[in-house]
Amino acid sequence: MHKCITFLTLWFVLWSLALRAQESIAKLPDAPQIQAQAQQPGPASHPPAVNPVAPRPSAPAAGKPLTRQQAEQLALKDNPRISVAALLSLAQRQVVRETRSALLPNLNGNVTGVDAEEASRISSGSLAASRLLYHVGAGVDLSQLITDFGYTRNLVASSFLQAKASERQSEATREDVVLAADFAFYNALEAQATLQVAKSTVNARQAVTDQVNALTVNKLKSTLDQSFAQVNLSQAKLLDLDSQNQFDAAMASLNEVLGTTNDEQYQLVDDPSPPEPIAPSAEAIMALALQQRPDLLALKLAHDADVRFARAQRDQLLPTVSGLGIVGATPVGSSQYFTTNWYGAAGVNIGIPVFNGFKFQAQATEAKLRAKASDEQSRGLIDRIVRDVRTAWLRANTAQQRMSVTDELLKEANIALDLADTRYRLGLSSIVELSQAQLQQTQAQIAQANARFDYEADLAALRFQSGAQP
Repeated sequence: MHKCITFLTLWFVLWSLALRAQESIAKLPDAPQIQAQAQQPGPASHPPAVNPVAPRPSAPAAGKPLTRQQAEQLALKDNPRISVAALLSLAQRQVVRETRSALLPNLNGNVTGVDAEEASRISSGSLAASRLLYHVGAGVDLSQLITDFGYTRNLVASSFLQAKASERQSEATREDVVLAADFAFYNALEAQATLQVAKSTVNARQAVTDQVNALTVNKLKSTLDQSFAQVNLSQAKLLDLDSQNQFDAAMASLNEVLGTTNDEQYQLVDDPSPPEPIAPSAEAIMALALQQRPDLLALKLAHDADVRFARAQRDQLLPTVSGLGIVGATPVGSSQYFTTNWYGAAGVNIGIPVFNGFKFQAQATEAKLRAKASDEQSRGLIDRIVRDVRTAWLRANTAQQRMSVTDELLKEANIALDLADTRYRLGLSSIVELSQAQLQQTQAQIAQANARFDYEADLAALRFQSGAQP
């Protein structure tokens, strides 16, 4: 009988303390709960699970909206690399006109007036057909290349192929800029998501700290819990500072790719549709890349230009046949030397290279060796393209798998945090368990955001490797 009374008394005291504790906890701020788009029913022994796909962090309110397509268009419009490539391509076209001018007639006009002493026609220095005769005349001379047995035409063909290669190189530059814009956009988008997670973490840790401080004041928690909560809050603030710095740096890099020196702030908007799946194998992408990669096409055109230039250097050893003509009038002049007031002549000149110290032979050999070297460069680029396509496909495939893994990781981290929060509120666990669950949930949120944007960046790299960029 005495033991029963003692047991009932002890049970009444514990029940009273539990009621007081629950009333005190009810008056305190709630612990942070993970927001989700929808809740899914979990096992019977666990609280409702959170949707594994967490909502994407919203973009900062400041700044105008910017999508990936808009970033690409701005980069193609304002990036100086685009202007440089276009100007170089236009300059190379002028080289074609310069080289082709040797095939067209060369017409020159002259007007000459001389007042000289007749006896000075033979002056000191050397004997020459002097023009030191009193006269006034005007005329034109014409020269036309008849044939040089392919030398000039091979030069024209070489310069034309170089111009085509320059156009392809300009396209390759556009693809480089588009890829850089995509990388900068997704890097900034990832930094934006990380910053949003960091700010949410600070708010959550602040709520837990306020709750623990209130429990400590009411003698329901120890100062050790208070210290742990404060440490966790400080760590969250450090994460917020680092995330803010990374976001600002990413935005600066994005502005550099977009071709502006201003500190523009954008509200980055990701495509709401799910990312497209990658090709089942890398072989099809390799075949496509070898057909349409502009840098490879540019290198092949440059090799063809080197071959034609080598032929032109070889043709320097052949004769050159030119036609010459001149006509004019000399209305004023001594009748002793100018019997009529007009003059004219026509002729053909054949230039035959005999010996110039083996210069032409050396130039032809040099050009031939350079053509072989450019062919080897094309082979080397093909090997690199095959490697880069296969590597990009592997990265994208791994990133696609990481998305599902990080989704599951976030789901389990949300469940673990919910359980740890419930256990801590009921006094069944220490704050260490809650802190560990909060840390895991933060890391899972960041990992999920990184996995999504890394996959989209890897898709952009795969498109670039296949030559499918705009």
